Amino acid sequence: MPKSDKSLTSKSVIVENVGWKFAEQFSSQIVSFGITIVLARILMPEDYGLVAMLLVFIAIANVFVDYGVGKALVQKKDANNIDFSSMLYFNFCFSIVLYIIIFFISPLIAAFYNQEMLSSMMRVLGITIVLASIKSILFAYVAKMMIFKKTFYTTFGALLISGSVSLSMALLGFGAWALVAQNILFAFFSVIFIWLSIKWKPIRVFSITSVKELWKFGWKLILASLLNTISAQLRNIIIGKFYSADDLAFYSRGQSFPALITNNITSSISSVSFSASSKLQNNKVRLKELSRKTIRITSFVMFPLLFGLAAIAKPLVHVLLTDKWISSVPYLQIACFSYLVMIIQISIQDTINALGRSDIFLYMDIARKTVAFSILFAVYDKGVLVIALTTFISGPIAVIMTILVSRKIYGYKIREHLNDNLPLLLSASFMAISIYCVKFFGISPIITLTIQIPLGIIIYLYLSRLLKFEGYELFLEYFKKIINRGSIFK
Repeated sequence: MPKSDKSLTSKSVIVENVGWKFAEQFSSQIVSFGITIVLARILMPEDYGLVAMLLVFIAIANVFVDYGVGKALVQKKDANNIDFSSMLYFNFCFSIVLYIIIFFISPLIAAFYNQEMLSSMMRVLGITIVLASIKSILFAYVAKMMIFKKTFYTTFGALLISGSVSLSMALLGFGAWALVAQNILFAFFSVIFIWLSIKWKPIRVFSITSVKELWKFGWKLILASLLNTISAQLRNIIIGKFYSADDLAFYSRGQSFPALITNNITSSISSVSFSASSKLQNNKVRLKELSRKTIRITSFVMFPLLFGLAAIAKPLVHVLLTDKWISSVPYLQIACFSYLVMIIQISIQDTINALGRSDIFLYMDIARKTVAFSILFAVYDKGVLVIALTTFISGPIAVIMTILVSRKIYGYKIREHLNDNLPLLLSASFMAISIYCVKFFGISPIITLTIQIPLGIIIYLYLSRLLKFEGYELFLEYFKKIINRGSIFK
């Protein structure tokens, strides 16, 4: 380790790394959002629906080479180059096996959806599995060393190249293939750029002992992540099988906006907090303090974004995507409230995993997914809107389970959860209701948006300052440092 554990868990280092990770995610969000808007205007909903059918299987395959492996390397306090090199070789070989399986079952996938063209698309898209196996190790190295500054330019560059090619292909009439190209090129250049940036090289050593030790922790996370991915993707499978490609496209598009915001921002905070928490696994008092601080910061950012997005959903879709995507609005609003309940879970899960208790994480996920699957299978034939609502119904049950476990494992009490989240939740709700009422003035969608967005920011920031939210004070402190330094890039 280049720095001591104490220095890597100091407030200044954590805030700085959160800042760099947030800057990376924010810049990539802007580029990705712009590309998505232009592509959605060029391509038809059916194109998105076809690719969404395939991404279900890619997401499930990626679980085996991505989530648990990287977490295991970060969580291990004394992980060395032998561990990283051994897992890289193992992960890469395992991904080749997965790709071969995907290659040969591609015709079956096409037959399942009754879409012949999906077979060749699946075989090309499957290459991203191999690339993900390498990327997971490289990003685990970045997280372990707390050098998130390195990922800022790499993600941005990969997005820019993949997006430019995808837009060109869409304009040339390649349809769904433009989206396939975007996925592959982003994965490829992410690997190339991050590897060049960190300048890490694996050594020519393979330790089966190291792999076994890391898998002892990682397999539980993989199984839990597999359940979570299947739970999320099962809705896409059902909609793609029993409904139309357009229905799946509207559902996926509605999910994509809140998912883009939630996954990018929470991963910025979660990546850093998990690395820091792993170094505090022997100090439950400081671990609890870090967990509470992470939740307060995450909620401070995410609650207003998701409430606000739900409030402006209709004019936003009308202005950005045109009326051909207006059917995605209800799915977008449902997704916003569904993601709200996930925010509390993420930090608690990271803390439990940092303690090395991936077994508890697995048991929690099995219980949560049992509830989610039961609800989904009961209503799968009631329409796409009802299927979407199942995520919102099962969410609060999962949150209650997670909070009860956090109280038992490291003393995070229910009263403390309410103190940390309820004021933020009420403030974000008040802001969202206020800006939603603007629609009743009967003005055009673009003017409605022009009023709603700045009004929402002003209301929430005023309430944050009035109530002295910790998240507001921390972000204010961070941006003051940026101004004093002259630039975030120094």
